[in-house]
Amino acid sequence: MQVVGYRARVDESAALLLGTDGAVRTEPLEPGQQVSYSLGERHCAGTIDEGTHVACENPTAPHCDRHTDRWPCARCRGDCAMPLESCHEEHAVYLAAFAPATFKVGVTRSWRLERRLREQGADRAAHLRTVANGRVARQIEAEIAATVGDSVRVPTKIEGLHRSVEEPAWRTLLDEFEPIETFEFEYGLGLTDRPIAETLLSGTVVGSQGRLLVVENSGGTYAVDLRDTVGYELSEDSVDRQLQANLGAFS
Repeated sequence: MQVVGYRARVDESAALLLGTDGAVRTEPLEPGQQVSYSLGERHCAGTIDEGTHVACENPTAPHCDRHTDRWPCARCRGDCAMPLESCHEEHAVYLAAFAPATFKVGVTRSWRLERRLREQGADRAAHLRTVANGRVARQIEAEIAATVGDSVRVPTKIEGLHRSVEEPAWRTLLDEFEPIETFEFEYGLGLTDRPIAETLLSGTVVGSQGRLLVVENSGGTYAVDLRDTVGYELSEDSVDRQLQANLGAFS
């Protein structure tokens, strides 16, 4: 059994996609659920073709070059010929806030704005502009990114999981724009201390925020980037390695 993908938390809880002998099943990671997997060898997760997992033994994880999807828009700054059909759809330009005070600008197709924000685990957000296509959106994004930034690293998100957005800093940023709409998201984690970053799939699920899964294990609280679990072979028993102790030092 191998982790071949994951589902970030949006309308439902986060979930693992597990492949076994070509079959793929989705395992939701609901709060309170017990998970008891040990991580074995890690290699390319292959691909899923029409619901069937096509395995790959290449040691590169989570995916080898053959099975890596390269998104042409990842570094686009609005100077392309709009090669994808999605480029021609209406786009939204947004700001996203991650506690306590990390902000980024981003773009997405208008119809999936709220979904995109939840996929990223944003705590707050603001819809700034609606434009005709992706090229215009990327041009606006590049201008704003020069001062705000356009990415947030996972460790930074973990550092703020137990905190709230600093309202004065967020309001000061919004004062530079005239948002069409603002959002506040709650994920119900109820953390009082920062969880420890770890890659494991064993313990009691506390909840999830975007692609971050929070679990309790042996008295500690851990934050797992689900992307880091993709490619691992799993066995159904509890983790058997020593975990870093949660000493309450990350308040």
